[in-house]
Amino acid sequence: MSTPDRLIESTRELLWERGYVGTSPKAILERAGAGQGSMYHHFKGKPDLALAAIRRTAEELLAAAEGALAGPGTPYERIEAYLRRERDVLRGCPIGRLTMDPDVIASDELRAPVDETLDRIRERIAGIVEEGKEQGQFAASLDGEEIAATVLATVQGGYVLARASGSPAAFDTGVRGLLSLLTPRAS
Repeated sequence: MSTPDRLIESTRELLWERGYVGTSPKAILERAGAGQGSMYHHFKGKPDLALAAIRRTAEELLAAAEGALAGPGTPYERIEAYLRRERDVLRGCPIGRLTMDPDVIASDELRAPVDETLDRIRERIAGIVEEGKEQGQFAASLDGEEIAATVLATVQGGYVLARASGSPAAFDTGVRGLLSLLTPRAS
């Protein structure tokens, strides 16, 4: 792995574990096994490196979400696949956790990929809900945007509940509850 890639990967891990403030240049360099000047040789500084790390994390999260949402099956089955996909629930969402970081939220540049990622997933889910309504699988009264926001809120809130309890069971319970509300209408 190249030095810039090691720096980005180390920053991604540290942001997930410690947040922006807790991620020092020294910690990044140590984790990456890189020399003192490496970060500033490849990046303008910590904000530039953090932005590259956040963007890479966002790309991976979008790819994982799209993998489930674009898969085979009915609209309900694709939303279910997204909700039940493999996650490290007790670590939390690497993008969602950044919304709790005041330095990320205070920076338009660092916040943008976080917001864009959540928006893209929400838009994708809203489209699937609308598809399900057109097929008669979901009630015509459902609002795709509202259901998509509820799906994301369930996932992000599920991470919080799981971390608080120290068990993925709380996440799974939230997912089961939401899926029971979305169960397709009988024809």
